[in-house]
Amino acid sequence: MKIKKKILCAAGILLTGLGAVGVVVPLLPAFPFLLGAMICFAKSSEKFHKWFLSTGLYKNNLESYVQNRAMTVKTKFTLATSLTITMAIGFYFMGQFPVGRIILAFVWLFHIAFFAFGVKTLKTENQADVSSQAD
Repeated sequence: MKIKKKILCAAGILLTGLGAVGVVVPLLPAFPFLLGAMICFAKSSEKFHKWFLSTGLYKNNLESYVQNRAMTVKTKFTLATSLTITMAIGFYFMGQFPVGRIILAFVWLFHIAFFAFGVKTLKTENQADVSSQAD
């Protein structure tokens, strides 16, 4: 059991690093890496989990989603834009594989529809604070 926790903790640290890079690099989305880091820390170390929840990375990128199952328009737009750019690059390089392009197009459409209709939208950054205080 200790080995599993160490592996999860190491994965959390790696995912936190990738998420931090993703905040700066537009083609690398931070959200999935930081969400993975939070899960790894929650399952491996209470100390690292508390630390992660206190970081600006968590507060600026995940907190509103974790607490309210909602994202701001800015966060949705950033994720959809990086996803679209990444998928467009893959679509371009699959020029000789029409089936791959079709699958990639369906995956892209699903992701866009999920962000548009599957995740609630917070009108402002402050709405996340107000709704979490009401709970």
